Amino acid sequence: MTSGDLKLRQAEKTDADQIFALAREFALTFRPERQAFDDAFPQLLENEDALLLVATVEGTVRGYLLGFTHLTLFANGRIAWVEEAMIESAYRRHGIGRMLLEEFETWARSRDAGYVALATRRAAEFYGALGFEVSATYYRKMLTVTK
Repeated sequence: MTSGDLKLRQAEKTDADQIFALAREFALTFRPERQAFDDAFPQLLENEDALLLVATVEGTVRGYLLGFTHLTLFANGRIAWVEEAMIESAYRRHGIGRMLLEEFETWARSRDAGYVALATRRAAEFYGALGFEVSATYYRKMLTVTK
């Protein structure tokens, strides 16, 4: 793969099938369901506090990053949060993740975010090489959704 083959851009409606396939590869705890994905995808594309980036190689989506900015009280303003970052396994270690995170950082800075954060159990060396440091322990509590 040459860098000329790789392009970053904001996701478009036509990317849905390829992003869904990557999301299914990404998920370990959850199994993405197509209907929920189809409900959320257009809302994320229109949400001005969200950025959904794709990395394409020869026109095919090989990675994506979904992140948000939001206001806080403790950090004196906005922060940015990477919710999902996924690279197709055959395309890892080619600089795609780095490029996606750098583009997200640029966007976060343009929105006056004080920092970028994420939660993960994987790729500690990768994030460390990009200047991320361990800052907290991540807790979660599963909620039962009532419809």
